[in-house]
Amino acid sequence: MSAGSSKQTEGKIDFVYDGETFQTYYKLFGDLQNRTGDPLIVLHGGPGLCHDYLISFADLSPQYGIPVILYDQLGNGKSTHLREKPPTFWTFDLFIDELVNLLNSFSIQEGFNLVGHSWGGVLALEFIVRRRPAGLKRLILSNTLASAELWQQSTQQLMQAFPRDVQEGLMAGMSQPDKFYSALKKFHLVHGCASRPVPEVYWKAMEQVFGPEGDPTVAGSPIMQNWSIVDRLHLVNISTLVINGCRDIAQDFVIQPFLEKIPNVRRETFEHFSHSPFIEEKEEYMRVVAEFLLSQ
Repeated sequence: MSAGSSKQTEGKIDFVYDGETFQTYYKLFGDLQNRTGDPLIVLHGGPGLCHDYLISFADLSPQYGIPVILYDQLGNGKSTHLREKPPTFWTFDLFIDELVNLLNSFSIQEGFNLVGHSWGGVLALEFIVRRRPAGLKRLILSNTLASAELWQQSTQQLMQAFPRDVQEGLMAGMSQPDKFYSALKKFHLVHGCASRPVPEVYWKAMEQVFGPEGDPTVAGSPIMQNWSIVDRLHLVNISTLVINGCRDIAQDFVIQPFLEKIPNVRRETFEHFSHSPFIEEKEEYMRVVAEFLLSQ
């Protein structure tokens, strides 16, 4: 293990898309010039959440010398919000272009790693198969999915153990946001984050979407409708680590296509943990991630 920098910076990057200028909020942990490994870009879940609940990835910088960049995807957190945009505005190419803009702004496009949590893994996979980034060295798919259908099957299966009001709330979805959020919190207490108490940053990420002052614009978009990457996984031609938890929403059958179709793949499952092992078992999770990123 090599100690790295504890330096932290934050700011906003201009992102020009279709003639309009938006801003992407970021946090950089570590030093991009003096480092042990390639920088790691962290893609948050949702769609519609923010970077806050993934803050434990920042530990990779001082402990292992890996610079870490977290950011809020457009429409979320401290990045530009666009409530007035139609649902069709929110596309994979939009979020991919934002990621490319981030990489170019830090001049790291020639050498970087990606970790995508939940929806973040979906975004990472679409980035790879659509753009074939030459500078991407390693990929971590954490608690993510190969298709919307498999995710829905998992959710429907797991929610059968919950009371009827939770089942009805989850089925209502964004058409009844208050009812949905109430049910979602109960569901996530079992399959989202098993730590007690649940860290404030975890609920904060959800509050920014579903709370009284939240912005559900991105979460309510149809971007994930009928989505699947199963038939394109052979195009993921880089070393890939797949992570899930035994109590995860991303059950084994949800991640199985990754294990069958990505050519260079390995797997790590965290026993007793759910959708957020980077919170529930932070030290071991980061050790596994660092070992993968720094291995030859």
